[in-house]
Amino acid sequence: MEAVFDKIDKTACDAYAELGAICLRGVFNDWIELLRAGVARNYDEPGPYFSENVLPEDEGSFWDDYCNWERIPEFHRFITESDAARLAAQVMRSDSAQFFHDHVLVKEPNTAKPTPWHQDAPYYFAEGRQTVSFWLPLDPVSKQATLRMVAASHRWPKMLLPVKWLDDADFYADQSDDYMALPDLDDADNMETILEWDMQPGDAILFDFRTVHGARGNLQDRRRRAFSMRWLGDDGHYTERPGRTSPPYPGHDMQDGQKLREDWFPILWPKSAME
Repeated sequence: MEAVFDKIDKTACDAYAELGAICLRGVFNDWIELLRAGVARNYDEPGPYFSENVLPEDEGSFWDDYCNWERIPEFHRFITESDAARLAAQVMRSDSAQFFHDHVLVKEPNTAKPTPWHQDAPYYFAEGRQTVSFWLPLDPVSKQATLRMVAASHRWPKMLLPVKWLDDADFYADQSDDYMALPDLDDADNMETILEWDMQPGDAILFDFRTVHGARGNLQDRRRRAFSMRWLGDDGHYTERPGRTSPPYPGHDMQDGQKLREDWFPILWPKSAME
């Protein structure tokens, strides 16, 4: 279950459909310095959703921020000019790729705080069978610090109950019957289902919104900067959730089942959709 590829082809698409995640090597080598500059700008000019995920009494720092691509030129250029939209459409087996949002995640050296096991889908008001998240490390990461994926978890019968990263509290109140409890994924019997890769800047993990993923703390002696993107395919649409979603996008005025509004969430593939 290595699921490592140099490009998107039928074999990679088949692996993505089966496992819910693949790793691409070297596909964004030319964009890393631009993204690093964007992350530095994001830290100096945080957005309204900037969050520190380490409690004050604990050591280290794990901050994240999202929905900044329209105001941070480095992110805007990468999202609109790189091959990301084309790759998203290919791996989703979709004629189109609609951009949902960007997300920056930075763990400073010797930060023990893990990223909890979770699926992206329960937090979002966007839904569909054709979805993909990209996770790009901007620093070398070992398997001890990389993103970890649970193979084929995008086909589980129920989604996991989403939690708040700071304290693991339930994200939605009184909704436990609609979601499944988190299995013990670190149990030895489950380890064979975990996909995890040593990665270099330029590599990318692509995974379905419903694929369960998480990460250990960063006990390396270097930062672990990551840039992430979320994309929807032809069948992507708005769906109601039982509370305030993440991202919330207040005032969107969309109705259940409606395609996401293109003035907020542009279709970037095919390229003619941008003209």
